Amino acid sequence: MEKIFVKNMVCRRCKMSVQSVFEKMGISPLSVELGEVQLPRVLTQDEQESLKGALTALGFEIIDDKKSKLIEKVKTLIVELVQNENNDLKENLSEYLGKHLQNEYNYVSNLFSEIEGVTIEKYFIAQRIEKVKELLVYDELSLSEISYRLHYSSVAYLSSQFKKVTGLTPSHFKRIKGLKRDPLDNLMI
Repeated sequence: MEKIFVKNMVCRRCKMSVQSVFEKMGISPLSVELGEVQLPRVLTQDEQESLKGALTALGFEIIDDKKSKLIEKVKTLIVELVQNENNDLKENLSEYLGKHLQNEYNYVSNLFSEIEGVTIEKYFIAQRIEKVKELLVYDELSLSEISYRLHYSSVAYLSSQFKKVTGLTPSHFKRIKGLKRDPLDNLMI
């Protein structure tokens, strides 16, 4: 068996694209998860080169050094945590990552900052704010519901963090998102 780590694989569509690349090569992965693919066997050198080219053409990259794999795993865990509606984060982020990575958080945090140029906490905040934007655009949940779903301590804290990151209040963002597109029947021909 072989495990391959793939950079930039951060959504379901990404997983489907990566799986499709393997299947076109005649290889059926055992599993395809965010950031990693479990294979039933070790790839030959020719297969590795073909895979690298096919993934690069789609905007993905194979990660082959330990530090980069660890950083990609951090990103994957954070994206999964933010995107999963049913997450029940009962511990702080450092404990959560330490437990899932089986590494000391200080080491992971320093490495992440060194390689990515941003702290894990700022990366986490950025992911949460993107999720807030997505939920605001869908317009299906109130700000209170969004705050609860994303484990903010209060609506006020969510609003404060949102404004700090985007420069807009959530309500202003919600109003202007409608201005970005015009209904087809209003377009001048």
